[in-house]
Amino acid sequence: MSQQGERPAAHEDDWWRRLYDETAADAGSTNAADSLDDRFDSASDAVGPAGRGGPGGDDGDGGTDATVPDPRTPPAPPARARAPWEPPKEAERAPWEPPSGGAQPRTLAAPPAPASPLVDAPPPVPPPGAERPGTADGPQPVLAPPPVPAPPPVPAPPPIPTPPEHVPPLPRRPVAERAEAPDDPAPAGATDAGSGATPAGPAPDAPGPTSRPGLMYVGDRPPTYDPEPTALPATTPQELDGLVADTVLDGARYGTYTLRAASVRGDSARFRGEPRRDALLTVRFGAAENALVLVAVASGARAAEGAHLAAADACRWIGGAVGRSHARLAEDIRAGRRADLKSGLQRLTDRSYGRLRARAAELGLEPHEYTAGLRCLLLSADPDCRTRVFFGVGGGGLFRLRDGVWRDLEPDVPAPGAVTGEPVVGFGSASPESGPHGDRLTMDLGITTPPSPYIESPPPPPAEPFRFRASVARPGDTLLLCSTGLAEPLRGEPALADELAERWTPPEPPGLAAFLADTQLRVKGYADDRTSVGVWEA
Repeated sequence: MSQQGERPAAHEDDWWRRLYDETAADAGSTNAADSLDDRFDSASDAVGPAGRGGPGGDDGDGGTDATVPDPRTPPAPPARARAPWEPPKEAERAPWEPPSGGAQPRTLAAPPAPASPLVDAPPPVPPPGAERPGTADGPQPVLAPPPVPAPPPVPAPPPIPTPPEHVPPLPRRPVAERAEAPDDPAPAGATDAGSGATPAGPAPDAPGPTSRPGLMYVGDRPPTYDPEPTALPATTPQELDGLVADTVLDGARYGTYTLRAASVRGDSARFRGEPRRDALLTVRFGAAENALVLVAVASGARAAEGAHLAAADACRWIGGAVGRSHARLAEDIRAGRRADLKSGLQRLTDRSYGRLRARAAELGLEPHEYTAGLRCLLLSADPDCRTRVFFGVGGGGLFRLRDGVWRDLEPDVPAPGAVTGEPVVGFGSASPESGPHGDRLTMDLGITTPPSPYIESPPPPPAEPFRFRASVARPGDTLLLCSTGLAEPLRGEPALADELAERWTPPEPPGLAAFLADTQLRVKGYADDRTSVGVWEA
């Protein structure tokens, strides 16, 4: 029965019964030659004339037996004459047979070193087991190269030093050296294929015209105060609108000039936690060639409590007055109407100071307790106009740097108490109602007038004079407008003037950060707020 449960037919097992049927008779032995030698002889006779059954073989007629070749040895190739330039070859042998001259030492090539990206890559190495032809010993297996060791780990960069630590400046290559360097330098560790030297990495950028040295002060000794802010001004939630930042920085470029402006809290105010008393305003009115740029610098009174607020009000109010008349002012500047400019700007300045006095009355303060010095520059955006107009009231400085030499352009003002010009009503002139032709209608009855019970106080000191100057700039000039905090050391310390002249003489104006560093160049004995405005002529 099969595995599927079927009963097979009787005839399917006949072959098995016939093969192992015990009733079948044995065939018995035979007389035919059927040994291994007999079969070899039979095969040799059928090969050809070299066999014993062919012509010339051992057929019983006295022939000579031929040598039977070894079946393990392949037939020899036909002989070929060796060329004169070919070296003699060793007799042919089987691949597993040693050479006749004995084993000779072999020299294996070292594994190739990692190639540099700048050197051409070597030809590919054949895989293990491939044959390398052309050797004297016949085709030999190629050994796999040993694994290339991993590169050593790159050391971690040193930690960034803390502020107390001193970091030396990085070495810089000259500009001429940097210009000859290739555009795409080789990576670190690459080797020149010709010389075997390791080229240096890319050099840092050479210092540009706006870079600054590490000089922090001029003079024999460093200043007493720290160079960085120490304390913040105290305030209340109701006074947040009156806060001023420690530093203000601004800049622009119009026409043929570049403008830089910075205002920095002084070292003394930084140490005591007082607000910056200087205020800075940079603003543009109009557009295109008719645009007018105003830069206003105000310095509050030193002993006044709200000096920083008065300075901010002075800048804001003069800015509003100039903005409402900017079209006429820009036209007068381009036309060179000096007299019109002076009278018009003086009226605008008087109105601004009138608002300061009114504000002082609202606060219950005296006029001198809520006031500020004000100095302004007016610059036209027209490239054809190089007239620069200065006006203001109070202390400060106006300087020009030309050919590396400073010149003080502060306008001369009359000495206090000096009387100049025509007499005006109420000051140096007789009363209009006096004299025989006066307008007095009352009659002199000869009654003696009693002395006044009030003692007349001396007249108040004259107000600060109005300053005005209009000048034409030349290419390469640098005009500097500054508050008292920078004007005084610039006039009193020659080293500061020389250092700033050296930094600002190059044709390219400094960047904002470099100009701020120049403004903060410290001098011992001068710790007030500093505000500076520089104009570089192209």
